[in-house]
Amino acid sequence: MNFCNAIALGIVQGLTEFLPVSSSGHLVIVQSFIPAFRQPGVLFDVMLHFGTLIAVVFFLFGDISALVSAFFPRTMSHLSDEDRSRKKKTVYLIVIGTIVTGAIGLASKNLLYDLFHSARAAAAMLLVTGLLLYIADRVTGADRAEGDMTTGDALIIGIAQAVALIPGISRSGATISTGMLRHIEGETAARFSFLLSIPAIVGATILELRHLTDLTENDLFAYCAGTATAALIGFLTLKILFYIIKRRQLRYFAYYCWVAGAITLAAKTFSW
Repeated sequence: MNFCNAIALGIVQGLTEFLPVSSSGHLVIVQSFIPAFRQPGVLFDVMLHFGTLIAVVFFLFGDISALVSAFFPRTMSHLSDEDRSRKKKTVYLIVIGTIVTGAIGLASKNLLYDLFHSARAAAAMLLVTGLLLYIADRVTGADRAEGDMTTGDALIIGIAQAVALIPGISRSGATISTGMLRHIEGETAARFSFLLSIPAIVGATILELRHLTDLTENDLFAYCAGTATAALIGFLTLKILFYIIKRRQLRYFAYYCWVAGAITLAAKTFSW
């Protein structure tokens, strides 16, 4: 792995993991233009996702602390009984969504590996992501709060996260859009989306760690550099995303996905 390529791909991951434009789709497309790019399994991609997971943990540290505190005795927690109950429910919903995502992901693992080598498939799925974002941006009355979320919400958002394992389908875009289509308030949908991503990314990282022995010392250094870059850029991008959600401007990312997908399809079709 070339060090400069690793840094560049880390920047791509950090920018696109949280902005609803599909980080995996962008990674597949950019990697397809890098001569002789190779990685064991999808280890490098997963390591970049782990970098943005670090960004999520730091950005949502208060939310994560509150979820953990809900399971401590009252004397060790600052939460009221009402908050404790709400946070326990949120953890339950995260578990439900994670089980759904994990089951679908494991069942379709071989197909997903093949798709991670197809820039055309990723570009086509960017068009789908754009459609999801455009529709979600036009939803009115999305005002359900964290405490209003149901098991049905978790199941459907979990399915959306599983579908987003396909390169080109934005994980944040699919899950946040699905939440908004179920009339969950935008920031609440975003926070749940990123909390739901934590166990999914940890699980994928554990599965791919078996490929670490295939790396040279130089490769390992480049992988770590890419991971750190993705974490730093990702943290800054999260701040931008929440500002955009407040202003209800997801449609601009829909336009971007359509343009990027169309250009990539044309480039790959005509071999520019």
